[in-house]
Amino acid sequence: MTTPYAHPEALVSTEWVAQHLDDPHIRLVESNEDVLLYNTGHIQNAVKIDWVSDLNDPTIRDYIGPKQFEALAGRLGIDNDTFVVFYGDKNNWWATYAFWVFQLFGHTKAAVMNGGRKKWVEEGRPLTREVPSFPFAAYHAPQRQDYKIRALFAQTLAHQAAGLPLIDVRSPKEFSGELLHMPEYPQEGTLRGGHIKGARSMPWARAANEDGTFKSVEELKDLYEGEAGLSADQNIIAYCRIGERSSHTWFVLTYLLGYPNVRNYDGSWTEWGNVVGAPIEK
Repeated sequence: MTTPYAHPEALVSTEWVAQHLDDPHIRLVESNEDVLLYNTGHIQNAVKIDWVSDLNDPTIRDYIGPKQFEALAGRLGIDNDTFVVFYGDKNNWWATYAFWVFQLFGHTKAAVMNGGRKKWVEEGRPLTREVPSFPFAAYHAPQRQDYKIRALFAQTLAHQAAGLPLIDVRSPKEFSGELLHMPEYPQEGTLRGGHIKGARSMPWARAANEDGTFKSVEELKDLYEGEAGLSADQNIIAYCRIGERSSHTWFVLTYLLGYPNVRNYDGSWTEWGNVVGAPIEK
């Protein structure tokens, strides 16, 4: 018997989405690594969130603030009561990133479409190029709740110094220092290669099946508890390059395995690998 996910409400199936395409209380959001992919075809009534221009502050390395978030949500027809369903390419890599940013503002009425864009397409379900338009919605955003699910550099440094668990979700060659960047992304390198001293390696994509869906609880426990040595009672920080891949792992640990104390260090290796005095290993 397969153990159910800790928070099954955080996932919906492609079939569920197909049955709710015209539900006015639901907003489908596509967020991809390839920011042009949406224009080639998307699920009916899905809106687009561009992870570069929509979620990040244009002048400082940080996320948008409450006023900017209100404007984004309003433009997409999302109010505080809208159930937002995220999906995207690359095993929902950027969909979980957008989901995580929404959680910074406490928007808990949200889920991820299991399998993402890949599963939808492989099932032969239709795409459209018609861009939907929804009435502007009034959204009231609180201050970002960074302290709950986000770790900054100083917090991560203290976490590392205390010997608390860090999970590095980059590729093995990034973890070892052989590569200073993601495979096939040489322009995104850092000054130093390696990983945060004491971090454990568990590449993010190992949590996904071939069809893009998440692995079972039993399989995920084999990875994160059996191989990486994590447990639900620990205070855990996940990181990657800029926090995008680690948002996927944060989602897995928090919503699928039910770990209550997991944070995403979005500064990740582009910050740590360039900071004077930050301890690394290879």
